[in-house]
Amino acid sequence: MNLPQDFLDSIKKAIPADEFEAFVAALSDDEQPTSIRVNTAKISVEELQQHLRDEFADDALEFCRVPWCAEGLYLSRRPQFTLDPLFHAGCYYVQEASSMFISHILRTFVSEPVSCLDLCAAPGGKSTAALSVLPKGSRLMSNEIDRRRARILAENITKWGNPCVTVTSNAPRDFRSLRAAFDVIITDVPCSGEGMFRKDEGAIADWSKQKVEACAALQHEILDEIWDCLKPGGLLIYSTCTFNTAEDEEMVEYICETLGGEALSVPVELSWNIHSPLVGNRPCYRFMPHFTKGEGLFMAAIRKDGDKSLKSSTVNLKKLFVLQAGIEPPTVKGKDVIPSHAMALMMNPQSAFPRYEVPQSVALDYLRRLSLVLPPDAPRGYLVLTYKQHALGFVKNLGNRCNNLYPQEWRIRNL
Repeated sequence: MNLPQDFLDSIKKAIPADEFEAFVAALSDDEQPTSIRVNTAKISVEELQQHLRDEFADDALEFCRVPWCAEGLYLSRRPQFTLDPLFHAGCYYVQEASSMFISHILRTFVSEPVSCLDLCAAPGGKSTAALSVLPKGSRLMSNEIDRRRARILAENITKWGNPCVTVTSNAPRDFRSLRAAFDVIITDVPCSGEGMFRKDEGAIADWSKQKVEACAALQHEILDEIWDCLKPGGLLIYSTCTFNTAEDEEMVEYICETLGGEALSVPVELSWNIHSPLVGNRPCYRFMPHFTKGEGLFMAAIRKDGDKSLKSSTVNLKKLFVLQAGIEPPTVKGKDVIPSHAMALMMNPQSAFPRYEVPQSVALDYLRRLSLVLPPDAPRGYLVLTYKQHALGFVKNLGNRCNNLYPQEWRIRNL
């Protein structure tokens, strides 16, 4: 791996001298850990481990818990997740282990129902993590400015199966009228991507000192635009996947000194090997590849100063571009009422639609959106196809064939 010399020079000045060689060696290591986060609202951690061993006929597949996330698992190898119907059913999410630290922060500081905004949310890792740990009664707005990525975000939110979320596609400035509307704001901001060097060679080619400066300027802009949306006393979670201090510790310093906040100490175990700040003394948490098992990540939790009696504005969705809000209603076509895909993934087994269990081969054909013919004992009309009792989506069984209602844009294209 040919790391940019300007990057090496800058990190050498920031990192402790006795760590530099180990840091560079870790970045050059081709072995990238595989980790997943289990949707325990659908399946237990233990059940999923056994399922993956069975599904991929691999009794040697080993698992190790991610220490800062109860639902997180490291895998000894990377299976072809696309071939697993339960992956598409939202039973787990493939996520880099360092990013799961957000679950620990939310569990630490959020104990009552909140209104939460995930500002830069695609493809959905932090949003689905938040949905799993926020107290019952919480509401999440999951936003992504890029419309194409926002659709991927909406897909992953739908599969996760929690209806208490609205997916939007807006720029940060579009939220400025929502004064003190959110108790929690998650800002996983665009960054120079140094933490992705080992995972993505394109990130190396794209890196420059000028990009670092541009990203830092953009981060300032985003924080300035979104800060008033956070309630006084509210929690801002700031994160990047980069190593330089301009986008990390210096940005936390800006938030605290200029915008008005307090960086919070998050309880961690020494065995987690989370790196201390490279500059300053404000609490923040670095995941460095020569210390922790995962890719590079920086995260800080900041409590906003101010008068907690400040009246909050209500969230007016008319001012935002909303892709979906909760469970999409059925579509009416003539005399036919077609249920939405989300109704299958978010419903319980006692719902109005019958469920029909299918083997893996039929499940994969369904997910490829191929034509299906179910056995004669299958009920007619709208059915929820299930695999290992987990909902995959709807078909309309006509007897001699089925109308496959799996979303066209989600279909598996290659097996």
